[in-house]
Amino acid sequence: MSAKKRQPAPKAASPPAADEVIAKLKKMASAKVRDGMARYAIPADNAFGVSVGAMRSLAKKLGRNHDLAADLWKSGWYEARMLATFVDEPERVTSQQMDRWAKDFDSWAICDTACFALFDRSPFAWKKVDQWAPKREEFVKRSAFALLASLTVHDKLAEDDKFAHGLELIEQAACDERNFVKKAVNWALRSIGKRSLLLHSLAIASAQKLAASTDPTERWVGKDALRELTSPAVVKRLAKRRNK
Repeated sequence: MSAKKRQPAPKAASPPAADEVIAKLKKMASAKVRDGMARYAIPADNAFGVSVGAMRSLAKKLGRNHDLAADLWKSGWYEARMLATFVDEPERVTSQQMDRWAKDFDSWAICDTACFALFDRSPFAWKKVDQWAPKREEFVKRSAFALLASLTVHDKLAEDDKFAHGLELIEQAACDERNFVKKAVNWALRSIGKRSLLLHSLAIASAQKLAASTDPTERWVGKDALRELTSPAVVKRLAKRRNK
């Protein structure tokens, strides 16, 4: 009896090209979503109108793909760029790529998503916080502090001294009155203060210093951060960590 011939293994499906993915995004578009973007200060000139939830679902189906992410970003479409931040491979992200993308940021939404979903997992994350913090471009500077806030959540191994240095950068940038910068600075200050008991006390000291400033922007950053950092909920959460 002759042995059966072994059937060749099925070929792995090739990943879709960027134009195919963009075509899918166009089909997912909603005029209601697009019209509503203005309410959240997100430019809609290069947008289809796809919800973030729908983009995340599509990203899960696509899986991680660095080359696809690069092509999606080049397209310039808002949803394609958001999708790029979800499917890129953090370990393959380069320092140069981070700089290029940061210069392309035109809204808090794409800036914060790139920082929280991708950049903070890059080996260059801490380096970029230092590099971008003194920049003049609004969304590049915001990126430094959005990235710093994201690192408080995702970099579980970082020592407190890195975040203590972040507080120095926060104090230096707290006078920037531009809305998208000052809110990111405030976000980073509050996030650092909730990371550990030591950082809580250091962040409160920074917030008190800013709250006492004669500069109105510094004062707002400090007072707003103090409201959260001294709230019963935050104090209780940190007390539980002390007991553990």
